[in-house]
Amino acid sequence: MTVKSDYSRAGLPVSWRAGGLRRSQPGMTVAAALLAALPVFGQYPGQINTAKQNGPDLRSIAVLEWTGDPGHPKASRLIPITVWDGQQLQDGAIYMARPEPLALQSDVEYKLKEDGKTIGLYDIESAGQEQGFWVGTGDWKGLPASKPAPSPKEWAKTDFGDDGSGPPVLHRKAHSGDSSGSNSGRADPDQPTLHRSGSNSGDSSGDGDSADEPTLHRKSTDDDSADANAPPRDPDRPVLREPAKQTKPAEQTPQNEVAYAQPLPAISDPGRPRLLRGRQDDTGPAVLPNLVGLPADMHQTIAVSDATNHPDHLWAYTWANADDALTMKADLEDIARKDLGLTPPAPAAAPAPKRTSLHKKAAQPAPPPAPLLDKEFHVFELTYGSGATMVFSAHTAGTGAAEKFITLIAQPDLYGNVTVLLKNVTDAAHLDDTPRMRVVDPVDAMADNRGELLFELRGATARQFVLYRVLRGQIQKLFTSDELALDSPPPA
Repeated sequence: MTVKSDYSRAGLPVSWRAGGLRRSQPGMTVAAALLAALPVFGQYPGQINTAKQNGPDLRSIAVLEWTGDPGHPKASRLIPITVWDGQQLQDGAIYMARPEPLALQSDVEYKLKEDGKTIGLYDIESAGQEQGFWVGTGDWKGLPASKPAPSPKEWAKTDFGDDGSGPPVLHRKAHSGDSSGSNSGRADPDQPTLHRSGSNSGDSSGDGDSADEPTLHRKSTDDDSADANAPPRDPDRPVLREPAKQTKPAEQTPQNEVAYAQPLPAISDPGRPRLLRGRQDDTGPAVLPNLVGLPADMHQTIAVSDATNHPDHLWAYTWANADDALTMKADLEDIARKDLGLTPPAPAAAPAPKRTSLHKKAAQPAPPPAPLLDKEFHVFELTYGSGATMVFSAHTAGTGAAEKFITLIAQPDLYGNVTVLLKNVTDAAHLDDTPRMRVVDPVDAMADNRGELLFELRGATARQFVLYRVLRGQIQKLFTSDELALDSPPPA
């Protein structure tokens, strides 16, 4: 006989099919016997991935924009960028929106990152739409203070108990066998006490205890004031007692007897205007200062929210030689001037003079290089043991088409030369067609210990955020957010 069953997924019971017992051929019977002789562990279908049954581990990436001092911003807002769901990057502004997106739900906590180091926490308290895009508002909190390690003196005073059980304590533990009655005649000198009695004459009488014996101070009561030699009180003797005062409710008190004041209800006539002082319980959450527009003193930092506590991954690159950083920066400035058209053309060769002169004319000095404003030079190590990834940005002076912007992403090659991986060149008159790139910071968007470069693409009337991955000398665009509308052209 053979058994026929339905195959089921791992973790689910096997269901028996009706009429599964049927006659089989002799060859099939032998094969079934051989299969039954195999070890039980050989029939295990494989390892069961229980992580997917409980849902993916989400990781939200956002940008916190704020003005004021770090840790104490005057106004702030958190812009959701993307959510990693374990397989792909989702749009953080619309992912599981009900109606606010999942990344902006109340009490969601973000870690604020600067160059990979956690500098604070940001708790979401409310969310709303700003020009059609969801932003969150919350409170910037400092990191919890770590408990200091005990000093050597404190470790020396630590008593782990006579029986070796229980947590360590900084005082001697009191045991049940310690004498506490009057028949002991003496006390344990090592037992801690709360009060030591005085050596007055009244202390000599009693149960024979020594005057130097440590005792516990007892709180005095009204009965202690009575004489100790007085006879016991007769329980049948009548005692005069003051009758208990009964208070009448305010609504039963006659109005013509005493003057009284009764509180009014919290809500009176709904049509009557009211002046409220301070925040009331029914007025909703507190209104937090929200950032509006793009002020000139606005700062940006990375915000990461994850259910798993990942250690900090610092992105700063350390040069083997400090002079290499200066050389790379100078080379990138030369490339930027050339791409912006700021490099003066080479002078034409002067014609040969027809006659020689006794006095040679002094050579003209080379003109100084055109200035580059707001130069920013960042060097990152996006993976452990990888080379340097450089980001350089600057702009020129002028207005309109004369004001040009450039951003370069480059890496040094094996010979120490600069290799440009991405180049962004635009001017103030064409920002809507080609927005300027502004680096925010690297971020580990997929929790794989690899850093991605987060840039802001800022145009004249809108802006976006984009993630780039730099790997093996190539650059790849991973994610681009939706456009955020701007009220007015951003400042330079």
